[in-house]
Amino acid sequence: MATVANAAATAPATTFSSTIAGATPTAQATATTSAAEQSDRFLKLLVTQMKNQDPLNPMDNAQITSQMAQISTVSGIDKLAAAVTGMNSLMLQTQSLEGAMLVGKNVLVPGNKIMLDADGATTAGFELDSAATSVVVNIKDANGKVVDTVDMGAAAAGKHLFGWSSDDPAATGLTFEISAKNGETAVGATKLVADRVNSVYSEQGQLNISLKNNGNVKYSDVRAVS
Repeated sequence: MATVANAAATAPATTFSSTIAGATPTAQATATTSAAEQSDRFLKLLVTQMKNQDPLNPMDNAQITSQMAQISTVSGIDKLAAAVTGMNSLMLQTQSLEGAMLVGKNVLVPGNKIMLDADGATTAGFELDSAATSVVVNIKDANGKVVDTVDMGAAAAGKHLFGWSSDDPAATGLTFEISAKNGETAVGATKLVADRVNSVYSEQGQLNISLKNNGNVKYSDVRAVS
């Protein structure tokens, strides 16, 4: 196995912005109808209760005010819930439009599978929880045997990329592991792989992306785009 020039490079952060304009008209209409129905039922019950109350022990103003405050609270919660539902729907639509722009692009997502190009080269990465004085990448074959190492030296917290090439461009089943330390203390590291986005789809209210080599992952798992 042979390594290419191994220089740590910080991957550019990817920002996905979602603009929420408010609840949809359908959600707002449903909230209004539900609130109106509850208010109507409450008033009917209150009037019936007042008609049948004990004349020697009638309800006082405080009791009436308390009950009306309760129905107002319930009505407000209904409207808020409908508004949140509408906002979630709008957010998913916005994310779908943003996600469609990823099709055909390369993204960094959690994983440790190495996919070689025609020349036997690959680019992968990792994200450190905190700064490390020593970072070593161990390349393993399909049997889990370490076949090469990439010494990254010291690295700051955050995303980093590394390059590696194999003497056998047809090699499969390759993976990598990260050993990061700050002195003698282990540093947490998330392994990242580069892959191409084939498609974007939503399922059960969640946006997902389909990758060329690593299957399906959540839209929120994308760490960087190139």
